[in-house]
Amino acid sequence: MIILIFFLAHWFLSLFFQTFYLHRYASHKMFITNKFNERVFHLLTFICQGSSFLNPRAYAIMHREHHAYSDTEKDPHSPYFFRDVFQMMWRTAQSYKLYEQRLKEPEPQFKGNYPEWRLLDYWGSTHLSRLAFGAFYVVFYIVFATHWWMFLLLPIHFLMGPIHGAIVNWCGHKYGYSNFDNGDKSKNTTPFDFLMLGELFQNNHHKRPNSPNFAAKWFEFDPVYPVMKVMHWIHLIRLREAYL
Repeated sequence: MIILIFFLAHWFLSLFFQTFYLHRYASHKMFITNKFNERVFHLLTFICQGSSFLNPRAYAIMHREHHAYSDTEKDPHSPYFFRDVFQMMWRTAQSYKLYEQRLKEPEPQFKGNYPEWRLLDYWGSTHLSRLAFGAFYVVFYIVFATHWWMFLLLPIHFLMGPIHGAIVNWCGHKYGYSNFDNGDKSKNTTPFDFLMLGELFQNNHHKRPNSPNFAAKWFEFDPVYPVMKVMHWIHLIRLREAYL
């Protein structure tokens, strides 16, 4: 039970900060907040993603490219230009590394207005940081695992962020239904979206990229949006007025 709770906590906390902070804030600025809160969210993203921490600047640039060039050859992770999800993940990782290490400059329209914390972003991307988190996961399993098969979950912990990204980018553009004609192949992958905290409403999101609510129809539910509304009400963040 302890291992299951730990796994689910890591899965959903990592995913929450990926969608809330990296996607909805860093990439789209769906809300504003003060610098102190931004740093708290940044730190929590680092802690919860752990060994698979994703640099907010690199994430934002690539995500903006994805919207601008969705399902074309310039899309950094469209499933329609790769044999399988593993090839897509590898190519995405290569592109991400160039932005993370500042070896490539993005096009001007994709630059700026994303959070940066140079020291934390550097440390979170080092091999030492990733190995330290990995070692913590292993020790936790050694102490609390009661069956050998539980250790098969460890690779998911190590690569949690990229796994979330692969599921969204592959499934969200291949499987499901479309509410809108966006000129791309984006889909809504309901009923599995609850496992991805709204991220698989890709068709809705590509239609309304600045809306903090990824659901569009009465039967769709984005679990992160109510959390953001509560944060708005208690003045942790300020949502765009058009989407309140």
